[in-house]
This record gives sequence, C-alpha cells and structure tokens, in this order.
Amino acid sequence: MIKIRQPLCFSEIGKKDNQEDYLFPKDADTATRTFILCDGMGGHDNGEVASMTAANALGNFLSSCSEVDIPTFEAALAKAYDELDSIDTNSNKKPGTTMTCLSLNEDNYLVAHIGDSRIYHIRPSLYDAKSKRGGIIYQSSDHSLVNDLLKAGEIDEEEARNFPQKNVITRAMQPQLEKRYKADIYTFDDIRGGDYFFLCCDGILEQLSNEKLCEILADKDLNDTQKLTEIKNICDGNTRDNYSCWLIPIGKVKLKDSAGLSQVIQADSEEEDEKKQKKEASISVSDKASLPKKKSKRLSNLFLWVLTVIAALLTLWGVCLAYGFFDSSKSENIEKTEIKPKPKKPEVNTKKPEVNTNQEAAL
Repeated sequence: MIKIRQPLCFSEIGKKDNQEDYLFPKDADTATRTFILCDGMGGHDNGEVASMTAANALGNFLSSCSEVDIPTFEAALAKAYDELDSIDTNSNKKPGTTMTCLSLNEDNYLVAHIGDSRIYHIRPSLYDAKSKRGGIIYQSSDHSLVNDLLKAGEIDEEEARNFPQKNVITRAMQPQLEKRYKADIYTFDDIRGGDYFFLCCDGILEQLSNEKLCEILADKDLNDTQKLTEIKNICDGNTRDNYSCWLIPIGKVKLKDSAGLSQVIQADSEEEDEKKQKKEASISVSDKASLPKKKSKRLSNLFLWVLTVIAALLTLWGVCLAYGFFDSSKSENIEKTEIKPKPKKPEVNTKKPEVNTNQEAAL
C-alpha cells in the first residue's frame, strides 16, 4: 500500500509565446495513481497539440488499469502513438513531444520517459546539509545530445550547463514514425513515507540544480506547498522556456513481503517510518545499493582467491621447468651421454727382431 499526500503542480508559459507543456490529470488528489508531464517540441507544428494528445491517451489508458507493469505501459504507449498518428499534419516539421510518467501501484511504482523531461525520486532523509549532496534515489537519464556527449566524456558538467545545443533531443513521440521510439521503463519498490517524486520539463532545469532541489525538499521548516513555491520562485522571471512540474509527496507506505523488486522498508505508520529513516540517514545511496549484493561479493572474492592460488602454482611450475628441476628430457640426455671408459690402444712392439747369427754365418 502506497499512500500519497495532496499532489501539487504548476505550469507557466515563461518567456515563450505559447504554452506547449501539458500535465495529466488536470485535477489530482490523494487517490490519483498516474501522473504524466509532456513537453511539446519547440520549432515544430502544433507542439501543444502533440503534448496534450500523448498525455491524455497515455493517462486515460493507464488510469483504467488496476496495476501498471511494463507490458501494460508498452500497450498504453502504442495507443498514444496511434493517437498521434491521427493528428499528423504531413509537414516536414511533424508535431512532437517528450513524455514522463509515474504510476503508483499497490506495492511498487513504475517510471517511464522519452526525451529530456525528467523524473526524480528523492528521499530527504538522505540529504547531507553540510556537503549539500545526497537524497536522489532515482533520476531519469535525458535522451539528448548534450547528455550523450557528457556520458561519452566529450564534455564535462560545466560545458554541459552552457552547451549551445542543449535543446536537441534524441528521442521524441511523433506521428507516423517509421520506427517508434521506445521509452525507458523501470519498476521499483524502494519507497518510503516522506519521499517525493518530482516530474519536470527542461524549462525547470534551466534554473534548478539537483543540489538545490534536494535542499528545498529536505527543508523541515517548509510544508509541501511552500516547497513547491520555492521551486517556482527560482524559475519565475528567469526561465526562457515554458516551465511545468508535478510534486508528489509520499505519505504512509506498507509493502508486501512478496514485492521483491528491490530492497523494501516496511512501515506501519508514518512515525515508525520516520524513525527507520533517521537510523539509516547516514547510509549513502551507493551503500544502500550494495547491501543486497554482499553475498555475491563474498563469492566473487573467493573465486578471485582461488584464481590467484592457481596462478601462483603455475608460476612456480614454470620456474622449476626453467631451471630444469622437472625436465625429464634432460635426465635422459644425461644417461645417453654418460662418460664411458676409453678403449685401450693396442701395444706397439718397438723391439727390433733378434738376428740369428748362425744363419748369417752359414750364408
């Protein structure tokens, strides 16, 4: 069971001529299970129509399902593409949109996205106020040129922030595509009371850094409405693009033992959950990710130790062979070349033959 507090959102035009962002649903409450944000592609025809069409088609399909898993989402996405096909203008600049989606199930949640609009899952209890880091459990990876260059090491973080083609995306939902772009889809059950989900378009990201977002959401002196107001104030008057977002605060969480998608912390009440969060606040996200893998690491270390021993024995064997300690061919050669006694030369008679004087006298 995953309960949420009142979802919050805003959608502002920024310094553009029209609003191409679209939020689903229009009216959300604590019973809402699916949240979608789509950002229409600027410079293309009818970006606002594309974002509205995709968000409504996807959202209406998912909202009719009691549980949203990956196959269900893929079916909904196909339906949304079909709806986009029906609004095709046959122009060179086909309408298009990004897409972010969060669906909350009974014991897990699903996130999916296409393009550079972003999804965050943030746990304020893991935020370190001194270093101003930590707290992000999940962040979607942008389908954009600048992010591809960043991952490839072609540019660094500073260059990425000022990259001249930041708005170039590598995936989008458009009508009549020869090959429809797939969404990155994940399901998780690592969710706790006090967590937040934040869905936003790239207009928000013009001004709001990850560190600032976590700092605001971890501020215990602000309620949910005040936290969203802080985020909006950062963008107001500064953001060139449209800027829109969803903020979904998680209330009480109690998951079944059989959920099994990832590490689960169960809580019977928000108070008990908060106590458990405080105990584990010092554990970093990377440390938490490693907890279920300790057994496999021990097996891996044992395997490496065995390989090391085998390598050492092989090395010792090689040394022995090099110095001839176990070279049987050499011992055979030694036997074959065993020193034998030289044969004695025949004795030569150097004495002159004796002359018979009686025979000489007779002659």
